[in-house]
Amino acid sequence: MAVPFTARAARMLGLPGLSEETSFAVRDKREMRRRLEQAGLNTPAYVGLSGPEDWKFAADLVFPVVVKPAGGFTSLGVTRVDSAEDLETTVRSVWEVCERYLGYGGSSAQFEGLVVEEYLDGDEYCIESLSYQGQVKIHTIGYKGRPEGPYFEEKVYRAPAPLSPEVEWSIIEQITGAHAALGVTDGPTHSELRLRGDEAYLLEMGARVGASGASHHIVESVTGADFTGDTFRIAMGQEPLGWNDPVWHRGTGAMYFVPVGGSGRITKIAGLSEAAADPRVDRIVQLLHPGDRILPYPEYSGYPGFVFSRHDSYEDAEQFHDALDESVVIHYE
Repeated sequence: MAVPFTARAARMLGLPGLSEETSFAVRDKREMRRRLEQAGLNTPAYVGLSGPEDWKFAADLVFPVVVKPAGGFTSLGVTRVDSAEDLETTVRSVWEVCERYLGYGGSSAQFEGLVVEEYLDGDEYCIESLSYQGQVKIHTIGYKGRPEGPYFEEKVYRAPAPLSPEVEWSIIEQITGAHAALGVTDGPTHSELRLRGDEAYLLEMGARVGASGASHHIVESVTGADFTGDTFRIAMGQEPLGWNDPVWHRGTGAMYFVPVGGSGRITKIAGLSEAAADPRVDRIVQLLHPGDRILPYPEYSGYPGFVFSRHDSYEDAEQFHDALDESVVIHYE
């Protein structure tokens, strides 16, 4: 939510950064979709809604569809709808979530509205990039699983992802094209996309160090680059370290999202202390604790926590995450 403010601050201080126009384009998914489509990039069919009563304008899309806040973040309110009969109820439910957590209907609400877009059923990937004076450098492409909804709780992030040449080229083409279409010329981007066959479709591009700091952890683990440090260098008008050097992959970085697994008042989160003792784990960030209450989706309670780790191979990271699926469990009253 600080992206537009940061763009204004950079302009006032005479420092490099996003234009204010671009800062709004990367925060409003309706404008983002419009610009990507206008640039000829892969875009699922979509409809922008200004209010819950506009749900009928999206009824002719091919179902299933995904309803999401135009200015949302994380997976707040993002909901899959499988039939036109359920569209109105879901749109109104998501709008109510936005009223509670994003201030929709209030004087301070930004980017008030929803996007309804056709559901993409392929694998999901996350891309960490830097841009400097209009040039784009992709540091990592990571695997995010294949979440099917209805609420798209994030679970894993592993990089570098194993990719076919066709998929890798499509991802690179869409990411570099999106930077140009949105006007992102300087700074970090944290992008998510999904596949339809071998073709990549951008879900969203955030002009920031993303995923609760995972962008830095993933890039540093995989390439050794100082991603956050380079973000500050660009903001001060300095060239990122090794900007003209090729990107070399030297390891695997991983992030595990502690799954909610239910709702209610937390009594215990099992398995995190054991995970912390694993030498592959860099750190554990625990955001929810015993006594905290998790509301049922589509309400938003935040993530319980993250496990950041690094590995010698992608296969080891995958096995580590499979083991955490068994050992890390939230217990409720």
